[in-house]
Amino acid sequence: MSDQQPNPYPSGNGSPGSPSYGYPQPYPAPPAYQPTVGGAGIPSPAPAPAAVPPGPVPGYPAAPVAGAGAGGAGLTIGDITIAGDQIITPSGTMPLRGAMWNATDFSRTETKMPTHAVVLAIVFFIFCLLGLLFLLMKEKVTTGFIQVTVTSGGRHHSTMIPATDQNTFHWVMSMVNQARSLSI
Repeated sequence: MSDQQPNPYPSGNGSPGSPSYGYPQPYPAPPAYQPTVGGAGIPSPAPAPAAVPPGPVPGYPAAPVAGAGAGGAGLTIGDITIAGDQIITPSGTMPLRGAMWNATDFSRTETKMPTHAVVLAIVFFIFCLLGLLFLLMKEKVTTGFIQVTVTSGGRHHSTMIPATDQNTFHWVMSMVNQARSLSI
């Protein structure tokens, strides 16, 4: 019994608890350039040496050429911010070029009769039959959220935006479509 191993199929590297099959994979190296738009909390581009421009980093697009339109101005969707040619999220930065954006509507709108309409209908029913007209009062209440996800450079981030009315999803989709146009 003592010469039996608890795992009859030991991994190839032989050390317990170590990853196998190449997982988990490390995050890709950060890009060799900084965002092109300076602002609050966003680092300004560092002056590059004039002699040799930096080479491309594997897995990332080539650095933009100065004056060629390096990306759009700032755009914020929840906790996702687009600044220059990068997407800045709480989980790290991602390249803007080639990013995939998705929005899912998890909100719902209910039409219900408010409580004060029922109270007014009962009170005015006693005085006249016109109190029943208060039962026609309706209000629309929107609850839920819109989930926005972005995937780029081997990373993935999602954010939830609370739905305040029926038009919240259309507003978020316009922001996502603008981000998609910047990602091309």
